[in-house]
Formats: sequence, C-alpha cells, structure tokens
Amino acid sequence: MLFFLLKGKQIAELNVNEEIRSKKLLVIAPDGVQVGELELKKALILAEELDLDLVEVSPESKPPVARLMDYGKYKFELKQKARESRKKQVKINVKEIQLKPKIDTNDYRIKLNQSKKFLEDGDKVKFTMRFRGREAEYPELGQKILDNLRDELEDLSMVESTSRPDGRSLTMVLAPNGGKK
Repeated sequence: MLFFLLKGKQIAELNVNEEIRSKKLLVIAPDGVQVGELELKKALILAEELDLDLVEVSPESKPPVARLMDYGKYKFELKQKARESRKKQVKINVKEIQLKPKIDTNDYRIKLNQSKKFLEDGDKVKFTMRFRGREAEYPELGQKILDNLRDELEDLSMVESTSRPDGRSLTMVLAPNGGKK
C-alpha cells in the first residue's frame, strides 16, 4: 500500500487498477449500486469501458470491495476537504507579558493596554512576574500586581491558570471570554 503526504500528514493511497492483487472483487458502481462479485479482469474491462478507475476501498473484507470512480478527482476532493477544515480552525496564540514587582504606574498601564489588545484579538495572555535579588522574599507584592491585572481584565477574560510563588517567578494565564474577532 502506498502513501502520499497531505500537508505533513500521511494518508494511505488505495490500490488502483493493476495494483489490485485479489482474483475476485465485490464491485460497486459510481452511483453506489452493487454490480456484484466479478473477477479482476472483468472488473478492469468494465472500468475501462466506463473510462473510470477500479479502486480497492476495502482490501481486508471477503471478497475485497472495489469501487468504480475517477481516482484523480477523488484525491483532489480529499485535499480540498483537508484545506477547508484547516481554514475553519482557530489558532490561539499565547502572548507573554513580563513584569517586575517594582513596576511604575505608567509601565503598568502600558502592559495593561497591551494585554487588553491581545485579549480582544482572541489571544491568551501569560503574565510572568520576575523576582530579582531580595524581591523574591516578598512574593505577595508580585501577587498583588497580578491580582490587580486580573481584576481590571475580568470583563475581557477569565483566569485559566495561576502558579504558586516558586522563588524567582510567578505566572498567570488569562484566556479571552469571546472568540477571535
């Protein structure tokens, strides 16, 4: 059985026409009606008359099931469906904002406005409070700043995760309430 790649994903390629090894096949017409159990040679002749391919769709069954179809068109439609499903996916980015416990009020407002913009765009925001030197002895100062951010952004977001003070850093992740605009 052959494989082909579709945007990094491996998809099994079905046995087509002369690649089929079974002597007898249960043949299905393009409209879904069963033609019946035919020998491989007769099924290939029928496919050639209809200007279609004989594709083995279920090689494990007894007898193996083959379908009359345009195999190139079938592969193209699979690729189109995969492309459409990728378009509908929403990719959520995580934006990180780093803070220090001794942040100035103006810097705090700038970080707050940045995080509002990220949340409105549908991105998650990860706040990382970094402690340097003796700042690590007072993690409650950093926690207070993170709590203030959480309170000011509660209309736009919800808390996804918080971490305990582990010495040098403290984190909080906020997820947007609505979807991506």
